[in-house]
Amino acid sequence: MSTTSYTTINDTGYFANVATAVRQLFAAVFAVQPGMSQRNKEETIWWLNSMANDCELHSPGLSAELRHFASRA
Repeated sequence: MSTTSYTTINDTGYFANVATAVRQLFAAVFAVQPGMSQRNKEETIWWLNSMANDCELHSPGLSAELRHFASRA
């Protein structure tokens, strides 16, 4: 008969874990987002407006929302 014992050695303490969590939080919150190129932005606006024109007759509410998104892009 054999027995298996699991031992884990945790050489980091509570404060080290808290410090690591805080560093990861700051890294996630203040991460640099890649910028959108002007051409890509203009294509997105054109595409949203085109979709808004296509669905104007059958869904005017959706069309208005798409135009709103295009104005914010």
